Amino acid sequence: MMKNLTLPLQGAQMLFVAFGALVLVPLLTGLDASVALFTAGIGTLIFQIVTKRQVPIFLASSFAFIAPITYGVKNWGISATMGGLIAAGAVYLVLSTLVKLRGPEFITKLLPPVVVGPVIMIIGLGLAPTAVNMALGKTGDGSVVLVSQQTALFISIASLVTTIAVAVFAKGLLRLMPILAGIIVGYVLSLLMGIVDFSAIDKAAWFSVPNFVAPEFSWKAIAFMIPVAIAPAVEHIGDIVAISNVTGKDFLKKPGLHRTLAGDGLATMAAVALGGPPNTTYSEVTGAVTLTRNFNPVTMTWAAITAIILAFVGKLGAALQTIPVPVMGGIMCLLFGSIAAIGLNSMIRAQVDLAQPRNLAIVGVTLVFGIGGMAFGVGDFSLTGISLCGIVAILMNLLLPHDLHHHESTH
Repeated sequence: MMKNLTLPLQGAQMLFVAFGALVLVPLLTGLDASVALFTAGIGTLIFQIVTKRQVPIFLASSFAFIAPITYGVKNWGISATMGGLIAAGAVYLVLSTLVKLRGPEFITKLLPPVVVGPVIMIIGLGLAPTAVNMALGKTGDGSVVLVSQQTALFISIASLVTTIAVAVFAKGLLRLMPILAGIIVGYVLSLLMGIVDFSAIDKAAWFSVPNFVAPEFSWKAIAFMIPVAIAPAVEHIGDIVAISNVTGKDFLKKPGLHRTLAGDGLATMAAVALGGPPNTTYSEVTGAVTLTRNFNPVTMTWAAITAIILAFVGKLGAALQTIPVPVMGGIMCLLFGSIAAIGLNSMIRAQVDLAQPRNLAIVGVTLVFGIGGMAFGVGDFSLTGISLCGIVAILMNLLLPHDLHHHESTH
């Protein structure tokens, strides 16, 4: 009997590790946290079917899409944004087909670190003002003050310090839950300072069906979202390499990168078709797999089932919505900065030589366009933010000749 119980419990534990990050995305972007739980579960199960349940990995809300979803919801509404995200999921399927036909090397040729690095940095740095506004107790765009600045700063700094301390000093499983720890400490302080409003929890039923939203298709939203998918697709490859190293199996060969990409793409399409955030492979959970040495993919099936069950607990969804803005803001200061650092690290690891004029030009222009908010528009159609950066970086990389003086290193 105990043996039968351990897998569901280990699955619940894996979900607990992912929980903070999983619910943070919907809470920041205005989507429904219960839907996000449901779609993380469904997405993980779809991924398992496509990859023949060989990879011990959990899929949930992707941080790479926070800025694009926020922009999309503001400009076109949730339904049209979801339609655009279905197209982003389809990009994975296209890449998966190309990998199957041309081999995984194809992606590194089209999207080398000099292209992906600065695009990932923009995803993080573009969100910096949102994080700071929220840490100061305002709405993400800074237009409305929700909590007085002094109170907000005290809470956001406490959440931030807790998150960092847990990530750096904690041992064992706790170390993998810095976001959750930060949320808990910030929440307790918010309670003590009386800025938590419980009315939503009282009104919520124990059992309720999540607020699913059907997608609508608008070509503006689709054109905006397609280039955004590039960075997370490349990140996906990194995650698969990481879990391969942890388990000692080469998942790029079996079940194959084309299968994991297709699984991720279909999981994302299923998630956004219901109104949840796009799915991505979760590094926190890979960390938990490393720590617990639990390489059994069935554990992730149980994590997914637990997520689906929790999605129907109405009071949980309502409780998540009571988390005050400064708590999130403090944690986001670290989160968005670390996304930028991942982009930087991908260039360092690949030894991108910024003394070469072509590399310097690609990285420099991409960063300034992204952080400065450059926009190109023709008539109704405009490209801005991450999608513009992605296209500019890819085009510059294809058009600029490799430096003629230095022989380009091939690794």
